[in-house]
Amino acid sequence: MTRKRVLTGINTTGTLHIGNYVGAIRPAIQDSRKPDVDSFFFLADLHALIKCQDPARIERSRMQIAATWLAAGLDPDHVTFYRQSDIPEIPLLCWMFDCVMSKGLLNRAHAYKAAVDAATAAGRDPDADVSMGLFSYPVLMAADILMFNAHEVPVGHDQLQHLEMARDAAARFNNLYAPADEPFFVMPQATGGSAIEVLPGLDGRKMSKSYNNVIPLFEGGRAALDAAIARIVTDSKQPGEPKDPDSTSLTVIYDAFATPEEQAAFRAELRDGLGWGEAKKRLAEKIDAEIGPMRARYENLMAHPAEVEEIMQQGARKARAISGPFMDRLRHACGLRSFTELSGAVKAEKKAQKKARATFKQYREKDGKFYFKLISADGEELFLSTAFESGRDAGVWVGRLKNEGETALADAPVTLCEGVSREAVVAALESFREDEEA
Repeated sequence: MTRKRVLTGINTTGTLHIGNYVGAIRPAIQDSRKPDVDSFFFLADLHALIKCQDPARIERSRMQIAATWLAAGLDPDHVTFYRQSDIPEIPLLCWMFDCVMSKGLLNRAHAYKAAVDAATAAGRDPDADVSMGLFSYPVLMAADILMFNAHEVPVGHDQLQHLEMARDAAARFNNLYAPADEPFFVMPQATGGSAIEVLPGLDGRKMSKSYNNVIPLFEGGRAALDAAIARIVTDSKQPGEPKDPDSTSLTVIYDAFATPEEQAAFRAELRDGLGWGEAKKRLAEKIDAEIGPMRARYENLMAHPAEVEEIMQQGARKARAISGPFMDRLRHACGLRSFTELSGAVKAEKKAQKKARATFKQYREKDGKFYFKLISADGEELFLSTAFESGRDAGVWVGRLKNEGETALADAPVTLCEGVSREAVVAALESFREDEEA
């Protein structure tokens, strides 16, 4: 069975919430359990440095997010789970792509354009807030994807442009360096992570820490879960009064954890007058029924960082078993080769040249005399010598012609064959001297 590679990256700048779980974690883990899927999951900690220069926050986020994925059911023995920064081949591939991708293409990246527009609107230099990390973000993302030749990448709409840029990087590199019948990179495809790509937050807007409207996944335990759900915005209708299920994000969040039958029943109860307080309690129970058992595993992992570290090191070894040999091929294609390879190639070339040079042939005819002749690399006879009384005398002239070339030819007792020019003979004799110099 041919297995498709699916790659998922997780930025490490904060803690994960219910929206992340519903939109990315849960569907990705479910997908990884399919027999035809070869899953790669990585902590995008190099990407995190673009937005965050707080070492303590980066350090804690990496740990929290690794523990979250493991607690949610990610099986490190069945998938490849690693930190981006543990794979040195990724930034090297990023640089290779930097050298073939067009700046004009990167100028059109959404994040870069947004930063430029914001600075311009504030009357500042357009690139005032643009680091090279921000500008090259799509290139590093291309390296993430193509290092492992992922066939599919679950991305949201805001990342589709970056996937297209990854395809551009693959095509450019293949065209420059790959044999026509054996491209290095496949063309990755975008896939949706979940039917509910963006879960609304407490106030109806997209659930996001920047809006402070999230429901925590594990942090803070059940108490934090209940407190967040209690803050979900609803209307002022009292228990017993009919409610509009679509007037609040509460029902959408409930739908993310319920079966279709449970969803229909919940909405019907709201229309029949179910109080908002009771509805929020039911939502908390529904969410906790799924994530509560995971919370204990998360807390245990957070208390034992060495266990998590060993899992990440194991994942790095699995990943580098692929990235290392692949990078060797890419380095070779670009000309970044071992000098011993160059030395071997030169020797092979010289050996081939030696095999292709002209040759002398000495022989004895029936008259008892000794002769020699010069034969070109193509097998053509260039000249014949006069007769010699001994093979030794003939050999002396062969030696002089090899060593002295055109100088000895002026006095040599030889006759050029019909149609052979003196220049052709001189060139053939020079090949012997070149071999000696080499």
